Amino acid sequence: INAEYIGIIYIMKRKEQEGEEEEKANIPVKKLKEEEVKIESVIPTVIIDRSAEMEKSLSYKILKTFNHARAGELILNHGTVLTPVYMPVGTKGAMKALTTEDMESMGCQIHLANTYHLDLRPGPKKMNEYGGIHKFMNWKRNILTDSGGFQMVSLNELMEINEHGVKFKSILDGTTINLAPEDSIHVQNQIGADIIMQLDDVVHSLTTGPRVEEAAKRTIRWLDRCIAAHKRPAQQALFGIVQGGLNKELRDYCLIEMAKRKLPGYAIGGLSGGEAKEIFWKVVAQCTAKLPADKPRYLMGVGYPEDIVICSLLGCDMFDCVFATRTARFGCAFTRNGSIKLKKSDNRVIFEPIEPTCACHVCKTYTRSMLHELMKGNPVALHLISYHNVYYLLNLMKTLRDAILEGRVKEYVDSFINDYYKFKESIPEWIKGALEYAGIVLTTDKPFKGTQFFTLCQKKKKKKKKKKKKKQK
Repeated sequence: INAEYIGIIYIMKRKEQEGEEEEKANIPVKKLKEEEVKIESVIPTVIIDRSAEMEKSLSYKILKTFNHARAGELILNHGTVLTPVYMPVGTKGAMKALTTEDMESMGCQIHLANTYHLDLRPGPKKMNEYGGIHKFMNWKRNILTDSGGFQMVSLNELMEINEHGVKFKSILDGTTINLAPEDSIHVQNQIGADIIMQLDDVVHSLTTGPRVEEAAKRTIRWLDRCIAAHKRPAQQALFGIVQGGLNKELRDYCLIEMAKRKLPGYAIGGLSGGEAKEIFWKVVAQCTAKLPADKPRYLMGVGYPEDIVICSLLGCDMFDCVFATRTARFGCAFTRNGSIKLKKSDNRVIFEPIEPTCACHVCKTYTRSMLHELMKGNPVALHLISYHNVYYLLNLMKTLRDAILEGRVKEYVDSFINDYYKFKESIPEWIKGALEYAGIVLTTDKPFKGTQFFTLCQKKKKKKKKKKKKKQK
């Protein structure tokens, strides 16, 4: 059964359901969450096997494993990506506060951009005139585009959803934008990324009830429409997205259906939205255990240092998140002992780099004291801290990969976790549980208290206590 035939079936079914769909299209998403929704498939799912065409779009090779963790090579049209890998997010085709040259100097192998925002501006036609997103960005390495599905959560107030697709109100001028699965794929084909994502029905991770089931089953139906609409299967790798919320049965259903489609790669979506970490890691482990072992696995929207290390150990290969640059704009920087806030007055007298062990040019050149002063209104600070944070995450995945290849994962993770939680009361229980599942037992759970930074923090706490006592008197 070819793609054109599926399109004809879809149009016929749409006409049969027209009255029902028009009525349902007018129901806002918030009402759909509260009311009983129809769970049965509106359009019968017909599986199209295009694996012979799609397998040409990428090649994935696992070099070495440690229990669930994998070190691999993902070969795409614009070069090889070494996994596990963190993918910096340039939503509109560019990183905030960073240049293409910055990304190249860090050794970034794959970049992420967003279809919804690129569709608004500059638009697919202009993107096509540029010769695709690589020429638009002047980026010679790989690019992944998200489908626009996440905007169903982030722009919840500005959209409506039905079986046909999503209606958005433009964030630019308020005009209505219709985004069906076919539209999303068409735009991504024109943008020209190396990896493209299916349009999925995304609900907030804390949503419960029939809306979650509707979203999971609709995601599968939309995947079949995306496969049928894909015009460049040999050049652009199409990834499916596993949905199902925090419901184990729905995740299993989605995982089984995804595997039937024989896609080049798979993503885990619908997480990192405020759910308990204990539940979060178990859903990730459930998905990695049942996804095809010979295909890359992409955990969407996860980018905290501790999260990407733990989830790599659970079997994920790819990560993305805006957190590195967003938190940098507030003066927060990553270190091996956790995040620090450079706006704090303590940093005035710390004449050390953000992270003494970091090899990025920011840590080689600037001190915390200098960056603290720059944060008082100089935009250069945002560039420098963003550079460090992105470099830190890229290097974190590189060193973890090296540990897998060299057979020293336990030692590496033990050192990373104990360093990361030095100044905390204890290591979180969810991390211990996840590490136990991954086959790692930590050697110690005692925070170390002996550095200059810690003593400064302790002095500050004592001052605060004294002030409180004075106020009470």
